[in-house]
Amino acid sequence: MPERPRNPINMLLVEEQPLLRKTVSMTARSLGMGTVHEAATAEAAEKLLRERSFEGAVISLECGAFGGAAHNFTLLDRVRGGMSASRATIPIAVMVDHPTTALLQELRSRDISRVIVKPFRAKVLLDTFASFG
Repeated sequence: MPERPRNPINMLLVEEQPLLRKTVSMTARSLGMGTVHEAATAEAAEKLLRERSFEGAVISLECGAFGGAAHNFTLLDRVRGGMSASRATIPIAVMVDHPTTALLQELRSRDISRVIVKPFRAKVLLDTFASFG
């Protein structure tokens, strides 16, 4: 089981798969880790990022990718650019299907703390959120 953070924290999970979002959110809450705010789309995540402050986020880079692009960096860039209610330095982990060297360089330049390769177990996300506390 993931270690319980010192103080419950607010976290953001951006993922299109409803079952994964609900499982992680309910498990984190039941373990006393904090509140996982869920967003199924990049648009919903942008709204949450404007309205509340988060201590960490896990973002699927495939969520909201458009124009033939494989990844959507918009949310990362908004947070890192100080265009959200959260500190620009919050820990952010990303979920990707196929990490490439070029992608990892892009993520490194955005100070991403963890890359989670799909598919994975829900426990990986819980461990990631626990590391934010």
